Amino acid sequence: MSAPRPDPAPTPPASFPPHVLRDYALVADGARGALVGPRGDMVWLCVPTWHDDAVLAQLLGGRGAFAVTPTGSFVWGGFYESGTLVFRHRWTCRDGARVECRDALAMPSDPRRAVVLRQVRAAEGDAEVDVVLDLRAGYGTRKLRELRRDDAGRWSARTGDLRVRLTGLAGATADDDGVLRQRLRVPAGQVHDLVLEVGEGSPGEPVDCDHAWAATVHTWRSAVPDSALAAQHSVAPEEARHSYALLRGLTSDSGGMVAAATMALPEHADRGRSYDYRYAWIRDQCYAGLAMAACGDPLPLFDTLVRFVVARVLADGPALRPAYTVLGDPVPAERPVGLPGYPGGCDVAGNHVAGQFQLDACGEVLQLLATAAQHDALDVDGWRALHAVVDAVERRWDEPDAGIWEIEDDWWAHSRLECVAGLRAAARVVQPPEAGRISVLADQLLAETSRRCLHPVEGRWQRSPGKPGVDAALLRPALYGALPVDDPRSDATLAAVRRDLVVDGYVYRYSPDSLPLGEGEGAFLLCGFLLAAAEHARGDEVAAFRLFERNRAACGPPALLAEEWDVQQRQLRGNLPQAFVHAALISTAARLASPPAGPSPRSVG
Repeated sequence: MSAPRPDPAPTPPASFPPHVLRDYALVADGARGALVGPRGDMVWLCVPTWHDDAVLAQLLGGRGAFAVTPTGSFVWGGFYESGTLVFRHRWTCRDGARVECRDALAMPSDPRRAVVLRQVRAAEGDAEVDVVLDLRAGYGTRKLRELRRDDAGRWSARTGDLRVRLTGLAGATADDDGVLRQRLRVPAGQVHDLVLEVGEGSPGEPVDCDHAWAATVHTWRSAVPDSALAAQHSVAPEEARHSYALLRGLTSDSGGMVAAATMALPEHADRGRSYDYRYAWIRDQCYAGLAMAACGDPLPLFDTLVRFVVARVLADGPALRPAYTVLGDPVPAERPVGLPGYPGGCDVAGNHVAGQFQLDACGEVLQLLATAAQHDALDVDGWRALHAVVDAVERRWDEPDAGIWEIEDDWWAHSRLECVAGLRAAARVVQPPEAGRISVLADQLLAETSRRCLHPVEGRWQRSPGKPGVDAALLRPALYGALPVDDPRSDATLAAVRRDLVVDGYVYRYSPDSLPLGEGEGAFLLCGFLLAAAEHARGDEVAAFRLFERNRAACGPPALLAEEWDVQQRQLRGNLPQAFVHAALISTAARLASPPAGPSPRSVG
């Protein structure tokens, strides 16, 4: 982390005003990620890793951008190279020229140092682009200093405690504010490489551009398999493959997967709903791991995700935290960092989740570890973790918890039902008599949840004993075996979600007590995929596919999905991209590729 920072000085008007979220692409290497907009404006990057201070902070109204922008008027398009987070911008200019810029973070990644690769190509006619580097540590408060250009035209500098090197901009000029600028001309048919290195310690030997690009593409091709995401395992194989690449890009070598690449992007303008999601939630790790296993044999990322969860369980036992840094450390408390914020939001780093207990995560961990055992992918530590979580559920199931939506402590039905699903999964993979003991605990917990949280009139699950409304998250436990999907309680819950929480094919979490749907927050894309899976499980494949297609299309050209969707304005809301939404896309696409399971034996409770 950087040294303590002074209060930031007022910043001049942003050179690159913010875009709507659907226009941003993400390039990532597992250790960190950068958001880049349609003007080639890279405006968000934290170094050395996800939760560290931003060195590019214009996304949140601060200083710091690395831009490659065509001169004159242009229109933009772009796409990811299949199975990678290598993004290609395509700009058609007024004079007929066509310019491309290929962006990536170099892989394999260095946990201490980011390497940004940008390759300008004059695809048709000569290319002319303006390049600006305004790199600033400490969330935009530490300008480049000690700027030097060597005999080879490479720039070196410092910002905060970080060292910087820029290759490919030999003709740049540096102003008194530490900003580098150059108008770059590339002849027709040729390419020009830019390499930005920023991190801790000496940068070492300069990057060889050709080698870096070849290694990056090779790493992505090795990490993102073709066969496991083929049509027989998914109704949307290309989208599932893209989502898998995103999850890989959000997952560090430690196995910790950040919930999103960003912080403080508002879920609803001026409602105080801005959060920092640059941390690894245990629930999200489990959702992603289960999605990997839904595609036939578990995909390569599966073992990595399981390893992180096992390590956290063995370290903390019944005191398992809801989230950690990707290094396995506690999440810091919320704090302001002095940025104006994305329009409608506020600046906040850290997360209040640090002090919460979320019982449902124990159930989801059991689902993940039992799935690993079924695939013979659970080692000795994994088995120890499984038994430790069973013991934790037995000790803590009756305690109030913050639940999946991380709100006030209550006796949330969803949390208990996720534990029932996890216990049933665990009972299937352990030996007697342990299997019998775990099954009895699952039956007892289901019976008590039915006693306290079954709606007295409609016979459906309600949110908690004192909150009679329905919650879309209550669809999930039946999909993972807490009770049959055709159980009357499951059917009644599905009917209530359809009736109370769906607007124009999008699904809200629950109905707030004082506001109509859409006033306090957007629809949750995760819930849209859950409802699609539930409809499919009950045999309504038309409804399932309509919901799936509706929710997977809630994106822009880069096909990134945020947490929420503003139904009225047709806009993404919240941090981007949201890992558990892309995990839900993968798992739902896999479910829809198989016929519905049909009636199941009735469960106890």
